[in-house]
Amino acid sequence: MSNILPVLMGSVKDVLHSINYGMYVVSSKKGDKINGQVVNTVFQITPVPVTIATSINKDNLTHEFINSSGVFTVSILSKDAPFKLIGLFGFRSGRDVDKFSQVDYGIGDNGAPYLREHAVAYLEAKVIKKEELFTHTIFIGEVIGGKMLTGGEPMTYDYYHNDIKGKTPKNAATYSGGGL
Repeated sequence: MSNILPVLMGSVKDVLHSINYGMYVVSSKKGDKINGQVVNTVFQITPVPVTIATSINKDNLTHEFINSSGVFTVSILSKDAPFKLIGLFGFRSGRDVDKFSQVDYGIGDNGAPYLREHAVAYLEAKVIKKEELFTHTIFIGEVIGGKMLTGGEPMTYDYYHNDIKGKTPKNAATYSGGGL
């Protein structure tokens, strides 16, 4: 009986992988430069005023840009987003490549970019609070705008892993290469 129990319980990693996430590109600006990255951690906190939060690794260029400008956008990726787009924003650093030179994008009223293609919709936010947690900062933003774009079905993290067979970069909040 004791040999069966660990198999039924699984690992903490298995449990964490059962949490539902979406797939997003969070973007920001610093001066006249723009950058963005794929994240799977965006959620609404309050309805009035509408606030959202995202978790960004402190080593990432997008973190630096959000810290500097105090604004970010969230492009909600559609299920049809190609792996090439996810790879560009998820596995390439803005320090090495101008990601937005390779995609169709717009600039929101907050000055930060959003994707026009392969995004269901986007939200614009201004940072109202930051919470530092180990390797990441949780940026809490008041939503100041947004728009539906293509409609369609949003991509989930589960779809990304199981259907696209995508991997998780080491700077992602859900990376499980170490720890538990």
